[in-house]
Amino acid sequence: MKKCTAVLAAVMLAALAVPALAATNPFMDVPANHWAYDAVSQLASRGVISGYPDGSYKGAQPATRYEMASVVARALAKIDIEKASKDDVETLKKLIVEFKDELDALGVKLDKLDARAAVIEKDLGGWSLAGELRFDAKSTGGDHLDGDSWYADEYTMSGRNEFDLDRYRIYLRKRIDDNTSFTARIGNGTLSNSGNQVMAFEHYYVTAKLPYDVTFTIGRNDTDWEADLGLYHDSEEGPWVGDWRMNLLDFQKSWGIVDAELLIARTDESDNAWADAVAGDFLDEDGNPVSGKESYTFGLKLNANFNERFRAGLLGYWWYNDTAFGSRIPNAPTGTRYEHDDYDTKIWGIYAGFKFTPDIELKGVYYNESNGDAVVTYNSDGIQQNGESAKAWKAILDIKQEALKFTSLWIEYGNRDNNFAVGENPAFRDYAYASFGPNIFANTPNNDHTSKILFIRADQQWNDKWRTFLRYNHVNFDTDYLDNAVNWSFGVGYRCSPAIEFELAYDRIDYGDNNGPDFRNGGDHVIRFRTYVTF
Repeated sequence: MKKCTAVLAAVMLAALAVPALAATNPFMDVPANHWAYDAVSQLASRGVISGYPDGSYKGAQPATRYEMASVVARALAKIDIEKASKDDVETLKKLIVEFKDELDALGVKLDKLDARAAVIEKDLGGWSLAGELRFDAKSTGGDHLDGDSWYADEYTMSGRNEFDLDRYRIYLRKRIDDNTSFTARIGNGTLSNSGNQVMAFEHYYVTAKLPYDVTFTIGRNDTDWEADLGLYHDSEEGPWVGDWRMNLLDFQKSWGIVDAELLIARTDESDNAWADAVAGDFLDEDGNPVSGKESYTFGLKLNANFNERFRAGLLGYWWYNDTAFGSRIPNAPTGTRYEHDDYDTKIWGIYAGFKFTPDIELKGVYYNESNGDAVVTYNSDGIQQNGESAKAWKAILDIKQEALKFTSLWIEYGNRDNNFAVGENPAFRDYAYASFGPNIFANTPNNDHTSKILFIRADQQWNDKWRTFLRYNHVNFDTDYLDNAVNWSFGVGYRCSPAIEFELAYDRIDYGDNNGPDFRNGGDHVIRFRTYVTF
C-alpha cells in the first residue's frame, strides 16, 4: 500500500471537512511543484500526518499498516462533523474495521473511535436521529375474589398473557443554528377512537437562546420538574406532581447560583392531571354538552445551588380555568349564560437536597394544594366537600453504587393526603409507583386521611452487560376498612450489544383480603420478559 493511498483517504476524511488553515509544507522531499503538495501541506498543518525525524515525508515508500492506522486515528480526531458527508462517514467506519488490530496494538481505544464515528453519523448535516423500542412479553396470574388478574383486567384489557409493544419512539433533532434547534418525538402515546394506540407526533418544539442568556422553548413538550430535580427514581415510579404534556411557552434563566424557569401553557383534559380531574359532562352557555374544561397553566421554579453539597428551591403550578361554562344558573331560561365555576387549583412546593458525599444525598419535597370551590373532595365520613386543601411530602436517601460498591440504594418515605393531587383525580394514583401493571395506590380512598408510603429500590450493575434490581412498596391508607397494600419485584438484565438489552422480571402485588366490594382484594403476579432496543 503506497503512502499516497493514505493521503487520498485522509484528504477525503479530513482535509475537506475542517476549517481552512494557512498551509505550509514541512517536508523537504515534497517540492512545491509536486502533484500532492497542496494535500500534504493541508494535512500536515492540521496534524493528520507527520513525517520522519529527518524532515522527510518519503511519499514513494510503501506505508505500513501501523502508519495507516495512525492516519485514521488522527483523521477521526480532526474531522468536522458539520461538513462531513455520508460517504466520508462510511469510509471512516470501514477504515476503523480494516485497521482494528493495528489501532488496538497502538493502544488506541476502539470504543472511543466507534463512538466518535457514531456521533458524526448521528449528527450528519445538522440532523440527529435516534430511537427506542420496548417490547414486553407478559404472563399474569391472580388470586383475588373474581379469580382473574388485575394485571390482565387493567393493563392488557384482555387475557392473562400478552405481547405488548409498550413503547416505540423516534427522536428527530435539527440544529438550525448555534442558538436554535428543533426537536420532535414520534411515538405511540396517542389513543385512537377505538382505544388503540397510534403513532403520532408527541413532541414538537423549538429551543432558542435569547438575549440576556434566556433559553426559550415554544411548542408541545413535557414538563417534569421532579425529574429535573431528581425527586423520583425512574419512569416506572413516576413523579408526585408533574410530567404533563402541554402546548407551552417556557423561559429559563441562570444567575450563577440561582436558576429560574417560567412556564405558560394552554391545557385541556388530555394534557394533565388537573384538567382530567375536572373533566366530565358539563354544559356550555347554550346548554350543549361539553367534555372537560380548558385552562391556562402557569408554573414557576426557582433553584439555588448554594455549594457542591446543598441545594434548595421553590416550585409552583396554578391551573386557571377561564372557560365560560359550569353549573347552570338556578331557574335560568334555556340558552342563557351559565355561571363560571371555580375549578382553579394551586400547588406550591419547597424542596432541598444535601450531599454528604458526591454519591450520598438526602433530599425531599413538601407540597401544599389549594382547590377552588368547585373541585370535589371527600371527608373521612365519605361526605362530599368542596375546595379543600391537601398536602404531601416525601424524604429520600439516594445512595449511588459507587458508595456501597455492590449496589445502589433508594429509600423513600412519604405522607400524602388521600385527597391530594388535584382533588379527586385518580390519574395520579394510577401512575406514581406503578408496578408492571396495576398500581399500589389503586385502593386509595376519597377521604381526608393521610397515606403513609415506603418505597425502596436497589440496583446492582455488575459489569457492562449484567445488572439486577430489587424493588419494594408499602402503603398504609390510614382507613379502617382498607388493608395495607404491598408490592415487590426483582429482575435481571443482560445487554447483549450496545443497542439491545433483555430483562427478565417478576412482580407481585397484594391489596389484602378485608377490603370492601368497591375496592380490590387479593393479590396478583406477573412475569415479564422485556426487550429494549435503542439506536
